[in-house]
Parts: sequence; C-alpha cells; structure tokens
Amino acid sequence: SSALSVKSCSPESPFPPHPGTAECCTHEGLERKLCLAALQHPPQPLPRYLQPSDEELCEAFRKDPREFADRFLYEYSSSYSQAPLPVLLGSTRTFLSMVSTCCISPAPTVCFLKEKLQRKTLSLLTLTSHRVCSRFSAYGKDKVTFSYLASLAQKAPTAPFEDLLPLAEDAAEVFSQCCDSVAEDCMQKKLSEHTAKACAALSARDRRFADCCKGKNLVENYFCILALPPVPAPKLPGALELTSKELCGKEGALQATRSLFELARKHPNLPDAILAKLYDASEKARGECCSAKDPSACLDSKVWMGAELPPVVKMASQLCEQYNKLDFLDFKKRLRESLTQTVPEASPALLEQLLEQRASFASTCCTPAAPPLLCASKV
Repeated sequence: SSALSVKSCSPESPFPPHPGTAECCTHEGLERKLCLAALQHPPQPLPRYLQPSDEELCEAFRKDPREFADRFLYEYSSSYSQAPLPVLLGSTRTFLSMVSTCCISPAPTVCFLKEKLQRKTLSLLTLTSHRVCSRFSAYGKDKVTFSYLASLAQKAPTAPFEDLLPLAEDAAEVFSQCCDSVAEDCMQKKLSEHTAKACAALSARDRRFADCCKGKNLVENYFCILALPPVPAPKLPGALELTSKELCGKEGALQATRSLFELARKHPNLPDAILAKLYDASEKARGECCSAKDPSACLDSKVWMGAELPPVVKMASQLCEQYNKLDFLDFKKRLRESLTQTVPEASPALLEQLLEQRASFASTCCTPAAPPLLCASKV
C-alpha cells in the first residue's frame, strides 16, 4: 500500500486522473493511504464493455487464460462500477466459468447458448443495479425518490400520487440498503420484493405493466418496467397553483413534490435531467423564500413557480418527444428543418454545431437509462 500510495501521487502516475487525488496527496503516511482508499470513481456515463463474439472470446482465452481473466475483470468491473460488489462478483465468476467450460467443449455454440440462458438473470441484475445505483450515487435518497416517482408518473399517468409515492419511497429504500451492501443477495431479494409491490399496485391500472409482470422471474419483470417508454397522459386538470403558505408549511416538501409530479405526468417526454434540475430549483426556492420577509413575492420571482414553463423545459420536452417517436435519421432531418426556421441567421457551421449538440442531448438523455451526471452537464 505504501508503494501504491507513492505511485498514485507521483507526477508520472500511470492511473487515470481522479477527482480528489490531489487533496489526498497533500497528506502523509497512513492518512494519505486511507484518503486514497476511500476515493470513489464517479459512475461511468455509459458502460464501455462490449462482449466479443464467442470465437473471439475463445481465441483470447486459449492464448493466455490468466491475462484474459484479468483483462475481463478490469473491463467489466470498471464498466459496471456502481453494481453492488456481490452482484459484480457473481456475474464475473459465472462469465469466466462459462468461457473456460465452453471453449474446451466439443460443441461450443450449444454450450454458450445454454450457459448464457442460465446467466440471463444475473446479467440483467448487473446492468439494472448499475443503472439504479449510478442514479442513487449521483442524486442521494430524496432526489432519487422524486426521480423514480416522476418516471412512474410518465409511464402510468392514470395512477394517483398516493399510489406512486410509496412505490418510489420503497425503491429508494432498496437502493440505499443494497447499493453499497456486501450481503450476498441483498439486491436480488429486495428488488424482487419491490417488483412484486409495483406489479400488485399497477397491473390492474395499466396493461403494459400487466404484460411486464406476467413473467415468473421478478428481475426480468423489473427490467421490463424500467424500459417502458412514457405515454401521453389522458386529460389532466390544470397545473397546481401552490401558495407560499402551502409550500412553506409543515408539508411543504410534499406539496412541491406533488406539483412536480403533476408536471411530469402532464409532459411525459420531459427527461429526467430536466426534472432533476426543476427539483433542485424547487428545493432551493423553498430554502431561500420560506425564511424571507415576504415568501409570496420571493416565490413569485422564481421561474419554475409560474404557470408558464421555462423555454428550456418546453424545448427539452419537444426534443425528446420527437426523438422517442422517430427513428434517428428522421429525427435529425426534422431537427435540422426546425433549427433552420428558428435560427435563420445562423451560419452553416453554427447550425451544424447546434444540430449535433441537440442530437447528442436527445440520444443520451431522452432514454430511460440516461446517465444522470452526464445529462446534468448537458442541460
């Protein structure tokens, strides 16, 4: 550990730059080692690991089994770094066992097919827990509760706030207990229990949820629910106009969440990154205004409070609606046409830049699996 600590802090350090390293290196001895050991990489925006074909796997494995195993462990673990440790260990262990068994089998294709089917639940659990724990580590418990609530509101807009809030709180509790847990089956067990609750609450209300909940395997059912696209809401009442008395009262936080919940289900294509910004703005406004001399005037001055949506919110909603509706080439074509009309004075180079910027935002941040930190910076 002493050698590693010296290496980490040397100017020629071979390790990737890491936020927090410089500060740890100002310490000495044990304090420095403990500081370095406690650093955590921010979640990878998107998993980098792409599984090679079965033939390529076997070729690399036969060449040098040890080097193959080490490289796979490194690539896979850094790609799914937010999955709980027991899930990662189980997933990597069964993968390496599959490769070593099937590459010496007389019928490798059949062997891989059989083994992959057996690994399916574990693979999905790794991917799913990496996604939900990335969001939990970026947002914290309160904000992840809201994010989950908004996502459910957009998938099942007929379900009332009172039905969906307990499910969102339950999910956040699962993530807080299991994302950092070293208990062997915490994530699989608790996520399965949560899925059963979600299925019981929403299957009768929504056919798509009922379809996802048909399977016997609860992890697969949860993955299906997670991947459901948003749906347009039926006719809903107007926006909730909240008074400063309600927002600053004992249940102010709940009222603000309810107001944003209504916004999310009214605008099913509003991406998580924008809703998360609105959540932050609402928390900040309550923090600043509820202790002000005139809370009403203070709250009225905040953009998100008005009946009119801020332009960036409208734009993101339209952008994601088109992205979710069209295939990518049609989406870019439509986007180019609308930019030519809205920014007629833009030079071809600027037009191209705006087009790429918005297309990149849509393809990364309009999906259910949008990476939270990357999308927050893209807003």
